[in-house]
Amino acid sequence: MDSNDPRVPLHSAEFAADPHAFYREMRSRYGSLAPVELAPGVPATLVIGYSTAVRVLNDPEHFPADPRTWQQTIPADCPILPLLEWRPIASRSAGTDFVRYRQAITASIDEVDLYALHDIVQDLAVPLINTFCETGSADLVMQYVFPLVFEVVNFLLGCPPEIGQQVAAATAAMFEGADAEQGNQTIGEALTKLVTLKRIEPRRDITSVLIQHPARLDDVEVSHHVSQVYGAGIEFQLNLIVNTLLLILTDDRFGGSVLSGNLSSRDALDEVLFNDPPLANLLITYPRQPILIDEIWLPAHQPVVISMAACNNDPAIRADDLTGNRSHLAWGIGPHACPAQSLAYLVAQDAIDQLLDALPEIHLNLPDGTPVWRPGPFHRALTTLPVTFPPTSPLNTVPSSWTSTLPAR
Repeated sequence: MDSNDPRVPLHSAEFAADPHAFYREMRSRYGSLAPVELAPGVPATLVIGYSTAVRVLNDPEHFPADPRTWQQTIPADCPILPLLEWRPIASRSAGTDFVRYRQAITASIDEVDLYALHDIVQDLAVPLINTFCETGSADLVMQYVFPLVFEVVNFLLGCPPEIGQQVAAATAAMFEGADAEQGNQTIGEALTKLVTLKRIEPRRDITSVLIQHPARLDDVEVSHHVSQVYGAGIEFQLNLIVNTLLLILTDDRFGGSVLSGNLSSRDALDEVLFNDPPLANLLITYPRQPILIDEIWLPAHQPVVISMAACNNDPAIRADDLTGNRSHLAWGIGPHACPAQSLAYLVAQDAIDQLLDALPEIHLNLPDGTPVWRPGPFHRALTTLPVTFPPTSPLNTVPSSWTSTLPAR
């Protein structure tokens, strides 16, 4: 990799349409490390070799996640700065700060009642399916998966309806391309209300545990952790479920097998986590000083981005049969590995199973026959997932003890 080599624009629509073709070309040309551009004028190095990624992820001393030195060189209006800038959370910290934040967020996630969460997903899925089951068609992104995962996150955080309504409206506006700055401000105000409420009325939820944890997070730190749960919980979970449904509806290995019981939705989830992980390029680190790796000098304080999608498909480790194989990097590894894997698996599998049980004859209905992916350097996300199915009567609903916060669409 030469410093004068042209950088691959990960932000382009062409990359979003077929990233695996780009990964193959980069691997052929550069090996395990490729020069890329995260946004116009924002250089980075993309790690596309599995063993190299493992080395980087297990070496936080040389590859810390703290972006503060880097972001001083980035224009304030850079479109990716809000996502990557420093926040008082574990995934943006190093050293003792990382340990403190990591202990708090891990403890709060460990407190989640998985049995209750299973019931919550079912209680959410059935009424959502009932809103479109009689029409014979739906966009599963906006009519099913997005509202479901949003309400799941509200449940996990213990967010009451009046505050969840504010977050929902702002999140939906941002999701649909409206004013991001106003949306961020509205979400910040809503989360401040949530933290204040939970200090007065704690419950068994992530927000309350963060507040009560021995790390003694202040209100700003708690708010940022709650914001991270919203961001990662919605974006990752949404894309994981939608991408898996796309696989099931387009690949005969899974479509017939999942519906007939030969393969489980868990097998389909793991196939997606290998091939099209919801966050395809993330786990970003910033070397403290220039460092030589794989005979390439990486500059200090420039992003080193792990491509989970490319590394999972590295020919050096890739196997033909992925059934039951969970050695992918979609959850990360090392100190920054995702602490919410069990939650994410449970929600995704239950959401998919509820839909397929209710509408077993569901079929993809793409107008042009090709999925449309949202451009962006980090995610692997469909814009829509239109489907058709024989109209069916509404399912029976079970009364629930909690109240929905998402506005009707």
